[in-house]
Amino acid sequence: MRKTLIVGAGGVGNVVVHKCAQDAETFGEIWLASRTLSRCDAIAADVKANTGVEIRTVELDADDVAATVKLLREIQPGILLNIALPYQDLSLMDACLEAGVHYLDTANYEPPDTPKFEYKWQWAYRERFEKAGLMAILGSGFDPGTTNVFCAHALKHWFDEVHYVDILDANAGDHGLPFATNFNPEINLREITQRGRYWEGEWKETEPLAVSHDFDFPDPDIGTRRIYLLFHEELESLAQNLPGLKRIRFWMTFSEKYIAHLRVLENVGMTSIEPVDFEGRPIIPLQFLKKILPDPASLGPLTKGKTCIGCMIQGRLKNSERIATKFVYNICDHQACYREVKSQAISYTAGVPAMIGARQVILGKWLRPGVWNLEQLDPDPFMDDLNAWGLPWHVLEVDQSLLP
Repeated sequence: MRKTLIVGAGGVGNVVVHKCAQDAETFGEIWLASRTLSRCDAIAADVKANTGVEIRTVELDADDVAATVKLLREIQPGILLNIALPYQDLSLMDACLEAGVHYLDTANYEPPDTPKFEYKWQWAYRERFEKAGLMAILGSGFDPGTTNVFCAHALKHWFDEVHYVDILDANAGDHGLPFATNFNPEINLREITQRGRYWEGEWKETEPLAVSHDFDFPDPDIGTRRIYLLFHEELESLAQNLPGLKRIRFWMTFSEKYIAHLRVLENVGMTSIEPVDFEGRPIIPLQFLKKILPDPASLGPLTKGKTCIGCMIQGRLKNSERIATKFVYNICDHQACYREVKSQAISYTAGVPAMIGARQVILGKWLRPGVWNLEQLDPDPFMDDLNAWGLPWHVLEVDQSLLP
């Protein structure tokens, strides 16, 4: 019978397990592994109550390649879904190669001691996966992931050339807390405190969160929000894979309260990843901050409001000289997500696409040896599954020009 191994029992892992269990006919016997077995057991209990599907749980240190290989050989899954930290991408890819298992993750590799995330480390595995007859899918979350598929869909169905892309990520949710991050605080804060970067014929940099604009989102519950330019990993692959591209950027919303708290934390050194001596022992300020901030998994019952994530795409329409702009996007409701899988929408929008990407591999629609970003694969079955599994998408033809 089919078997599936999911590694990672945080907020996104919780969503992935729930969604895979909703399609147990495809995913077969589902295993959940994490360093913290109690988290796995709690998720398994919720899934059993909601779907009746039995989830098998096991303790695993995902940094330990030998232990992961041993587990893979015992379980013999068809695919491993890496929903752990991006620090563990390479060790899990190594284990999949040794055990002969397909691989999928939601975020690209980042060295623990360097706040620099890029695909070069994982792209270096292309030949090894191809020779092994195995598939590795990189970044099958929402952004990256679904945003890549949105661009591929636009190129396949609407445009002969894509000239400009602005990826927009708005979270209009409110959890009522003074300051909290919607996913792993360490990863989140490392990401947004980096210098901004975008591609316009070459890579250009800005100071962190120095470029911002107001943007009118298409849902009245979101409305006009301040969006900030920052670097996001899908820019790296899309800049290579979209023909005719002239510029691509990524924008995310932050409230004034969030920015104010972030500035204070930066100014006092709490976002640093450089060790400091505390009473005779080294500690990393950001890791300490992570421990005292609210667990993102605890925000589900508190958060109200919606998210909107999408791609503003301008290009030359198929078989035409006309230039047009389309906005393809999803709206997700925090409370609806919590009612379904006990998760807020940030985890939901990352977790559902991981399940959908794995589904394409299992069903053979994307089965292709090598290492791939999602825009390199057929977007149609993925787009269909977004509608079927909880993240319906919408398209607007936009009269207004792109962001300046």
